[in-house]
Amino acid sequence: MIDAYVPRLADAILGQSLEIAGAVVVRGPKACGKTTTAERRAASALRLDVDRQERLAAQANPMGALSGATPRLIDEWQLAPDLWNAVRAEVDRRGLDGQFILTGSATPSKDASRHTGAMRFSYVDMRPLTLVESGVSSGAVSLGDLWEGGDANVSASTGRTDLTTLADALCRGGWPSNIGRSLAQARAANHNYVQTIIGTEIVTLDGVRRDPRKVEALIFALARNSASYVTLETLARDTAQYGASVGVQTLPNYLDALARLWLLVDQPAWGGHLRSSANVRKSPKRHLVDPSLAVAALGAGPEDLLSDHEAFGQLLESLAFRDLSVYGQARGLSVRAYQDNRGSEIDLVLVRGVEWAGIEVKLSGLEQVLDSAAAKLVGLAGKMTTKPRFLAVLTAVGPCYTRADGVHVLSLTDLTV
Repeated sequence: MIDAYVPRLADAILGQSLEIAGAVVVRGPKACGKTTTAERRAASALRLDVDRQERLAAQANPMGALSGATPRLIDEWQLAPDLWNAVRAEVDRRGLDGQFILTGSATPSKDASRHTGAMRFSYVDMRPLTLVESGVSSGAVSLGDLWEGGDANVSASTGRTDLTTLADALCRGGWPSNIGRSLAQARAANHNYVQTIIGTEIVTLDGVRRDPRKVEALIFALARNSASYVTLETLARDTAQYGASVGVQTLPNYLDALARLWLLVDQPAWGGHLRSSANVRKSPKRHLVDPSLAVAALGAGPEDLLSDHEAFGQLLESLAFRDLSVYGQARGLSVRAYQDNRGSEIDLVLVRGVEWAGIEVKLSGLEQVLDSAAAKLVGLAGKMTTKPRFLAVLTAVGPCYTRADGVHVLSLTDLTV
């Protein structure tokens, strides 16, 4: 194992957030690096997940737990939920920015007495390492430059990554603890992560007993339907196929639990600015927070992805959503998806206010594949009332360049913030 800290894109976002809010909440799944990143900015820390006595003391006297040098880190604050209102009150009393960092790998159940924290709290969402953070992406092409440059041509060709390397990286995942492990060790760790969620985390979340077999079946079903507009009926059928059926009426409870653990991430729908009368889908796409969890749930490996390009393509889109969500957060961009009732869709839509950019994700860089995807993007852009900042086809590997029609061809393994 390697102990050296891997610099995160969230480092700068956390620093900026501490300058504009009294408390910053760092949210994300377990083991994505929240605590390590927060500790580097904190002057004192309260570790509720590792010190039972501190946890009991914080539950009994929330205000007393806030004493310490600032920024004061309160790790896994949801284990003593009354701390939220105590932090809010203390931020008001002090009237200073950068007082507290709260980390949480689970969202507690709704409590009518919990203040919203408006104007006191800022939020930083963390996910596992992106390809550029883990060193797989060359970082030769900046998403921010694309957004600001619009029609500027792109030219980059590093040739440093092939499909086999990308398949390995997808199966390894972006978990910091996997750095320094062999691929076999990383895959075993990912399998254990899924099993821990199934057997422990989803139960301790709120004390509600959920059938571990059904949780496992649901994660399998979500893995099969990565990066898709999967319906509850489809999920129910796929859980039954796995051998532990979860009914349509029960599914929302289980899905909510996975979302509260930051393991299930929705990609919201984008309404677009259509000139036509087409109806736009409003339901989100669903992703596991890191596609390595989908691979682990399916019991697959790099060789399986390389021999099944349809599955590889689905998981590539999920990987692209993970990375662009992180790159986008640093640029104030959200990542959405577009589909209308005529079957037209855009895999990834970057959005800031009324501005947008459209990206299609393709495993293959074959000319006919790129031509078809680019023509679709140009056609859809022509139906919108707002001109896109840019249009791009995002491939797994290969050169980055701008086509004659103005559509960029980009490689996920050359992209950065």
